[in-house]
Amino acid sequence: MRVRGNPAHLPTHLPDQKPPASLLTASDVRDSADLARLLEQLGCGDDLIVVSNRAPCIHSHTPDGIKAQRPAGGLVTALEAVLAAEGGCWIAHGSGDADRATCDEHDHVRKEHLDAPYRLRRLWLDQDEVAGYYEGLSNEGLWPLCHRTDVEPTFRAADWDHYVRVNRRFAEAVVAEAATARPVVLVQDYHLALVPQMVREHLPEAVIVLFWHIPFPAPQRLARLPWRDQVMAGLLASTVVGLQTPADAANFKQARSAAPNGGAYVDAYPISIRWPARQELPAPGLGDDVRRRFGIAPGVRLLVGIDRMDYTKGIPERLQAFELLLEQRPELLGQVTLLQIGAPCRGALPTYQEIARQVKALTARINERFGNGSWQPVVLHAASANAATVTDCYRASDVCLVTSLHDGMNLVAKEFVAARNDLRGALVLSRQAGAAAELEQALLVEPRDIAGIARAIGRALDMPLQEQATRMRAMRAVVSQSTVFGWAARLLEDGLRIAAARSRRQVPARLGQRYAA
Repeated sequence: MRVRGNPAHLPTHLPDQKPPASLLTASDVRDSADLARLLEQLGCGDDLIVVSNRAPCIHSHTPDGIKAQRPAGGLVTALEAVLAAEGGCWIAHGSGDADRATCDEHDHVRKEHLDAPYRLRRLWLDQDEVAGYYEGLSNEGLWPLCHRTDVEPTFRAADWDHYVRVNRRFAEAVVAEAATARPVVLVQDYHLALVPQMVREHLPEAVIVLFWHIPFPAPQRLARLPWRDQVMAGLLASTVVGLQTPADAANFKQARSAAPNGGAYVDAYPISIRWPARQELPAPGLGDDVRRRFGIAPGVRLLVGIDRMDYTKGIPERLQAFELLLEQRPELLGQVTLLQIGAPCRGALPTYQEIARQVKALTARINERFGNGSWQPVVLHAASANAATVTDCYRASDVCLVTSLHDGMNLVAKEFVAARNDLRGALVLSRQAGAAAELEQALLVEPRDIAGIARAIGRALDMPLQEQATRMRAMRAVVSQSTVFGWAARLLEDGLRIAAARSRRQVPARLGQRYAA
């Protein structure tokens, strides 16, 4: 294996030490240009690998030929900025019906189908592997284990076997794509918890940064996972393990006490969004246009919820709270509509089929109770919406409702704040979403307190413009200073500096608490 770099060129200070004043730091990074400067400074751009279950683009056959679809959101944007230098590689599951047709004999997407400087390496999973690794262990096991809801996790030995095999295949792809003995590997989320250890077996000098996007369970809850020791060993082989909140990091550190040989540095790295570079004020007719688009009566005030149709999002509780508000304040009848966009997800799983059925039934009940021929209190759009439509909904709304039962972060809350450069609108936000720790000027609610949510919605609708502006200005200051590019910069900066310090000091794998805690 050809080795391009030398760890001696990396910055020498650790995360708790101040760098020389002339150097750019992760705290300075706001956009992709800042991130590019930091990557050049750190010298890690020529052998950087991102590993994720979901790909940055999916190719599909259409009547007009093969078309690429890119998921909305800041995460892909930030990770693509990390891979901006030639030589980087993104490894992901190929799930589109035209994905194979776009790849060469090495499973790399051909350049005519990928408008990016990096390589995109696709892995192919058969139906049994998708059912076991993704739908089974990941989403019927780990997902409910990590979220405090009424859904119980399901663990099957066959699913675990698939999870191990698929993680091994991802790790083997990392080793094959690495250009040096010391690649920088960014592993994304709970689907790939075993990858760090599997990569470490073959590339002991690799800088491995794993970010766990969902909540991390408390030790007593983690103890329900039959393979918790293997999962923790996999994670602790990382250089850095990033969690969303200090509470998640504290849970992880308690769990690691049962695995004292793990050397990972653990910290909270709250993920964020891309801050809009330039943004005009909302056009005067935007609200009317959004209402026409969704068949909403003209002139009514607009509540908006933007979610995946997931049982963690608290959509039934939100609908019940709105129903209670209409009971308590009949003067709002005909004056306000809740637009709920609920993108389908994981529709093969019974729990997701049930939440979709429940949301549709509640919507029908509320509309039957209170609606009339010209006005419906709830408009349910049970489909995906593109990024431009979602932004228009944010900007046209009076109130954004984020009432998750439990969320690692919830970027809808931050997207809403970023969209409101007019300093209008109010945010009702669950205390059980990670974003609540940063967006203290939102109207914070407990997501199972139906009456409390109803009161908060009423307060949001009654909020004077001056209070709206004061709260929104404070929240925008927070989000604009902590972007998704800064999130990526912190993870990379910490990973590279810790790895460099260990290399110089020849710190063994059993890293002491000075770094690990």
